[in-house]
Amino acid sequence: QVQLVESGGGLVQPGGSLRLSCAASGRIFAINVMGWYRQAPGKQRELVARIANGGGPNYAGSVKERFTISRDNAKNTVYLQMNILNPEDTAVYYCNLHQETLDYWGKGTLVTVSS
Repeated sequence: QVQLVESGGGLVQPGGSLRLSCAASGRIFAINVMGWYRQAPGKQRELVARIANGGGPNYAGSVKERFTISRDNAKNTVYLQMNILNPEDTAVYYCNLHQETLDYWGKGTLVTVSS
């Protein structure tokens, strides 16, 4: 069993920054991919960014140049630094861990971008 706990969401003004964190615990395999997805009201969940341990990051086009994903393998933690936020980034952000064909999800953290 795997548990994912997100933190760092909140309210931020347009142009501001937030940093999300997600700590994984439980049965973590050496080879895995950790990432962030988001779901805005009335929309489907979409990939924001993901990164494999030892691999390079992948970003959605809408967040490239503004968001940076990183991970600390020793802590089984993934981070998402979000800069130049705009109202279209408002969503619930979910942490994901993919290993051995299975996907695990956190409960989500709300990010609201509003003046």
